[in-house]
Amino acid sequence: MAHNQYQLLKQRRFLPFFLTQALGAFNDNVYRQAIIGLLFYLGVSPEQRTLYTNLAPALFILPYFLFSATAGQIAEKLEKSKLIRITTAMEIAIMSLAAVGFLTQSMTVLLVALFCTGLQSTLFGPVKYSILPAVLHPRELTGGNGLVEMGTSISILVGMISGGLIFKLAGDHGPVVAATAIVALAIAGNLVSRAIPRVEAGAPDLTINWNPIPESIAVLRLAKKQPAVRNAVLGVSWFWFIGTVLTSQLPTYAEVNLGGAETLYIFALALFSVGTGVGSLLCEKLSARTVEIGLVPLGAFGISAFMLDLYFARSGLAPVTGLGVTGFLQQPGSARIVLDLVGIGLFAGFFVVPLFALIQSRSPKREMSRVIAGMNIQNAAFIVLAAVLGIVVQRFLGWSIPQVFLALAIANALVAIWIFTIVPEFLMRFLSWVLVRTLYRLRVQGIDHVPDEGPALVVCNHVSYMDALILSASIPRPVRFVMYYKIFRIPVMSWIFRTAKAIPIAGAKEDPALMQRAFDEIDAALADGEIVGIFPEGALTRDGEIAAFKSGVERVLAKRPVPVIPMALRGMWASMWSRRNARAAGGTLDRMRVPRRFRAQVEVVVDAPVPGAEASAEGLEGKVRALRGDAA
Repeated sequence: MAHNQYQLLKQRRFLPFFLTQALGAFNDNVYRQAIIGLLFYLGVSPEQRTLYTNLAPALFILPYFLFSATAGQIAEKLEKSKLIRITTAMEIAIMSLAAVGFLTQSMTVLLVALFCTGLQSTLFGPVKYSILPAVLHPRELTGGNGLVEMGTSISILVGMISGGLIFKLAGDHGPVVAATAIVALAIAGNLVSRAIPRVEAGAPDLTINWNPIPESIAVLRLAKKQPAVRNAVLGVSWFWFIGTVLTSQLPTYAEVNLGGAETLYIFALALFSVGTGVGSLLCEKLSARTVEIGLVPLGAFGISAFMLDLYFARSGLAPVTGLGVTGFLQQPGSARIVLDLVGIGLFAGFFVVPLFALIQSRSPKREMSRVIAGMNIQNAAFIVLAAVLGIVVQRFLGWSIPQVFLALAIANALVAIWIFTIVPEFLMRFLSWVLVRTLYRLRVQGIDHVPDEGPALVVCNHVSYMDALILSASIPRPVRFVMYYKIFRIPVMSWIFRTAKAIPIAGAKEDPALMQRAFDEIDAALADGEIVGIFPEGALTRDGEIAAFKSGVERVLAKRPVPVIPMALRGMWASMWSRRNARAAGGTLDRMRVPRRFRAQVEVVVDAPVPGAEASAEGLEGKVRALRGDAA
C-alpha cells in the first residue's frame, strides 16, 4: 500500500489508468474547443455559433441518458482493463471521423463525432470509478480519487486552452493541426491503456438487459438502495449542478462584470480548476487517509461562503472594459475575486472527493459499476437542469450573473442542510472530525490490519470520553461502539453517538434489561458484517493504567467467533477529556481543566486480528497492554 497519494503515481496499478483518463479528458476538450475555433476560422455568423454552443452540449450529454444503464452492465460484466482498451480504441475511430470533419470543414460530421464522443465517455464513466476500489486499498481511496479529480480538472483546463489556440496559432493550417492532434492524442491514450494491469469483472455472470428504459430505472434504484450512498450520489449530482451553473456563466461574467477579454475568462476558469485540484489533493491529508465524509459539510458551506462573497465583491458591471489578466489584477478588489474563485474550487474538491470515496467503499462490488451508471444518469439530468435554469432566470426573470451566484450560494446551503438532515451521518462525521482535529494531533499505526469487509470486533483500552471518536477517525470503516450508557447520554456527544449507531450498555446490577439488549444488538451487528468496538475494561481508567478486561468480550465471541482486532490508545491520559485532570473533583466531567498542553499528540496502534475461537479476555488484555507500552 502506498504511504501517500503521490506514491500511487509511481505504481503500475494506478499510473496508466490515471494517464489514460487524463488524456481522454484532455482530448475531449481539445476537440470541442477546436470546433469553436473552426467556426471562427470559417467566419460563420454569430447566430450559427450560438446554435452550435447550444447544440453541442446537448449532443454530448444525450448518450448519458440513452446508454448509461447499458454501460454500467458492460462495466460489471467485462474485465476492466479490457473494457478500457476497447473504449480507447473507440476513441481512435471517433477522432478519425472527427479528423475527416476538420479536413473537409464539415460541421455535420463534427457534430456526429461529438455525439459519438459522448457515447464513448458514457461507456468509460462506470469503469473509471469502479476500477479504483478494485486496485486501491480502502485507505488509498480518498487520495486516489483526489488525484483523479485533480487530473481531470487540470486536463479539462489545459485541453480548453490548447484547443482554443490551435486555429489562432496555426492559421490556415488549423484544420490539419486539429485533425492530427486529436487522432494522436487518442492513439496515445490507447497505448497507455495497454499498460493497465488486469482487473477482474465485478459480476462476470451478469446477464445484460439491452432495453435501456427498464434498466435505467433499475440502476437508479440500485444507486438509491443504501441511504448513505443515495445521498452521496445526490451530492455528486449537485456538485455537477453547481459546476455547470458557475462555468457556463464565467465567459459572460469575465467580460461584463470583470471587464475582461477572452483571456480573462480562461484565467477565471483556471482559478476555479486549480482550486478544485488543490482541494482534491488536500482531502487525503485532512481525512488522515480514511473515507472522511465529515469533509462534505465543510466543503458545502465553504462553497456557499465564497460564492456569497463573490456576489458582494462585484455585484454590478465592470468599471473598466477590455482588460487582460494583468490589467484586471491591477484593479481594486481583484484579489478578493481571485480568492473567491479559488476558494469555491478548493471547497468543491473537499465536497466531491469524499463522496466518490464513500460511494466506492459502501457499494457492493457486484453492483458498483451500475451504481456509477445510475449516478451518471442523474448527473446528466442535473447538468441539463442547471443549463435550463440558467437560461430561464436570466432571460425571463432578468437576473444578473452576480444574482445567479447569490441564488446559487443560498440554494447550495439549503440543499446541504437538507441532505445532512436526511442522513445525519454526514454532519455527525463533520462534528467528529472538527473535535478530533481541533483537540488532538492524531497518529495511526497498523490500521491496515482492519479488514476491508466482513464482521470484526475491535477491543481497546478506555482512557477518555473521546476514545470512540478518536477510533472512529482512525478506522476506515464505520464502527458500532459499545459504551457505558451515562457516557452515551453526555449532551451534544449523545447526538453524535446515536447517529453513529453506538450501543449503550449498563452493568448487570444497574440495568440487566439494557445489558441484554446491548448484547443482542452486538450480535445482530456482527451478523450483518459490521465492525463493533468494545472497551472491555468496562469503565474509564482512573489512574492511566489498563484495568483487567471483563468477560463480556468472551460472551460475545462465544455466540459469534468473529476476528478480534486489538488496539491501543497512547497519549490520551495526558490529553483533554481523561480523568487525570478531574480526580481532585471526584472524576466529574464538568470540573475538568484544560490540560497544560493543548492538542496533545495521541496515537492509535493496531495489531493483527486474533481468531475469535482462540481469543480470551486475558489474552486480549495482554496484547493491548503490549501495544500501549509505557505511553499512557
